[in-house]
Order: sequence, then structure tokens, then C-alpha cells
Amino acid sequence: MSTRPPGGGIEAVSAALLAMNRRLEVREVLQTIVSSARELLGAQYAALGVPDDHGGFAQFVVDGVSDEQWKAIGPLPRQHGVLAAMLREAEPVRLADVRDFESFAGWPRAHPVMTDFIGMPVMDGEEILGAVFLANKECAGPRQDPGEDVGEDARKGCGFTQEDERLLRILADHAAIALTNARLYERSRELTLAGERARIAHELHDAVSQKLFSLRLTAQAAAALVDHASGRAKEEIRQVAALAAEAADELRAVVVELRPAALDEDGLVAALRTQADVLDRVHSASVTFRASRVRALPAAQEEAVLRVAQEAMHNALRHAHAATVAVTLEGGRDSGDGTGKGVLLRVRDDGRGFDPDAVRQAGRHLGLVSMRDRAAGVGGTLTVQSEPGKGAVIELEVPGG
Repeated sequence: MSTRPPGGGIEAVSAALLAMNRRLEVREVLQTIVSSARELLGAQYAALGVPDDHGGFAQFVVDGVSDEQWKAIGPLPRQHGVLAAMLREAEPVRLADVRDFESFAGWPRAHPVMTDFIGMPVMDGEEILGAVFLANKECAGPRQDPGEDVGEDARKGCGFTQEDERLLRILADHAAIALTNARLYERSRELTLAGERARIAHELHDAVSQKLFSLRLTAQAAAALVDHASGRAKEEIRQVAALAAEAADELRAVVVELRPAALDEDGLVAALRTQADVLDRVHSASVTFRASRVRALPAAQEEAVLRVAQEAMHNALRHAHAATVAVTLEGGRDSGDGTGKGVLLRVRDDGRGFDPDAVRQAGRHLGLVSMRDRAAGVGGTLTVQSEPGKGAVIELEVPGG
């Protein structure tokens, strides 16, 4: 591992802080914090614990311990000893040998031996979010005293310094910001997911339920006609089959939306391609996707592009009854390296079309308000071109960074 000395340059500290704040998942933030702290302070081990309300830790991440060692150590530690003291007192702790701490109670058999120790609470105002701590300062020479022939269990560390404490406090302060931001991000994702579920539930009621209601009435009519008007009964039965097929398509489309393509794992281009491929399979219409010169965007922008594309495809397939839907995603203006800055999303269909002004005046927005809100939220521009009988073109332009 790196043995960069304490205070190893403002560049190193800045890089660590930037790495923290790039992460949005709480687990990634915690892991980045402990890895950065261990490298910058030149320690053998680092860990960070987020306490729960039951005397344990809701999350606990380590650096410097292999997966095999971690499994052998056993269950997560409880809030005892020096960890409990830090969380209770909200004060930094620096020890020459952690085993000399007044309430030290030993470790599991597979736990590595630790001597010199430094710990710092991670706080947001008065709230204690967690504690980050390091052990076994890396030395230029051997860890035992000169001339002393001792075993690993008796080794003495080099000792963490006041400068180490100052540096760790900086990291902990920024860790609190990054951790709070990560929690807010996860909460916003939960709220967004809840909103999407509510929207899909509404669509399920409006689309599938109405189709099934029509199906029931048509089947009843067919049953009433079968004995004295067989020709009309056959026509009603054919209508039953058509309505059943439409209901199945609607239901499959809703299921697709309940399992949206994963932006985090696959990226925007792959997510859109998957969405288009699935809709092409479950609908009779032809749905195609093409991308060129696209590079990664910030997460919020990619989310907006995906959602606008989904809404536009939804309108084309369910409301406009289009036979073809073409989705394209292109990089924006040339940046000189063969890629574009920002992206232009275009969803073109050959459906029944509509008068955008009349739709707006009638209060039937076809999701246009939602799409415009998403565009505005990421600094983008949404344009709608359509007229009755001539299909529609929805374009979203998102600027580059």
C-alpha cells in the first residue's frame, strides 16, 4: 500500500475529498472515506462505523483487511470500548496502544493485532453520523523497539501525530457532508421510485382496467346474442379477442416499466436500447433505437433523458396507436474529439398526431407537462412537433458540461 506521509500535499487531500463527493451510494461514500484516510495517514488498517439504535452498527466498512480475514473475524462489532467512547463523547481519540484503553475487552481470534490508534467522530452539527478510525501507523523502519526481540502481539507502533489528527478531522468534516448528500440522494431516489410506482398504478387503472371492463361488457353482449343473432355474436366474440390482445399488450408494457433499465449499471445508451427492444417485442408496432457520438452525462441528466424517452414512447404506442416509433440519441455539438457535448433525444412516430395547442387548452397534456418539467430540471429544452394525422416528433436537447 501507499505510505504517503501525513499531510502529503494539498493535492492528495483534494483528490480524496473529490473522490468522496463523486460517490452517491452511501456504501461507496463510506468505502471511499476509509480508503482515503488509510492512504493519506499511512495506516495499516482503517474502518468507519455508522451506529444503529441497538448498540451495534447499521453499516461498517474496513480497508486493509482481506475478504478472507473479514469473514474469519465474524459478526460486526458492537458499540463497546474505544468505539463506544468516541460515539458517546463525540471527541477524537489518539492512543499509543489501543489495548491500554480502560474498557478494552479484546478481539475475536482472527482479528488483526492493533497498537497505535486514532479515531474521529463524523458529525453533522450535533448529530453523530459515525466514527472513522485507523490503526498501526506505517513506519520507515520495523514496528518494534530497537534491540527488542518480540512477537507480533507485542509490537509497538510509530504513533499517530497531531498533524494526523488535523488531517483526519478535515476528512471527517467532509465525510459528514458527503454522507449527508448520499443519504439525501438515496431518499430522493426512493421518492422518485414511489412517484413512478404511483404513475404506473394510475396507468394500470386507466389502461388495463378499462380494457378489461370493455372486455367484460363485450363478452356479456356476445352471450346475449348467441342464440338469436349468431352473426352479431361472432362479431362480438372477435371484438373480445381483440380487446384481450390489447389488454395483454398494456399489461406487458406496465410490467416493463416496473422493471426499468438500470442506468447505474448499463449507462444511458444501453438502457434506452433495452427499453426500445422490449417495447418492440411486446407491441405490434416497430420500435427502433439508434445512437451516435454519445458520451456519459451526469446521473440527473441521464435520468431525465430516459424518463422523457419512456413518456414519449408511451404516448406513441398507447395514445397515438403508431405503427412505427423511432428513437435516436445523438451527441451534441462537436467537442473536437469525435464526441459531442450534451445529447439530443428524438422520438418520432407515425401515429394519429395531435394539435399541441388544443391538447394544452383541453387540459389533456399527454405527459407533456411532466416531460417539460424534467427537461427544465436539468437545463434542457423540450420541443414538440405534431398535427392531427401526421404523427409527432418529441425532441429533448440537454446541454453538455
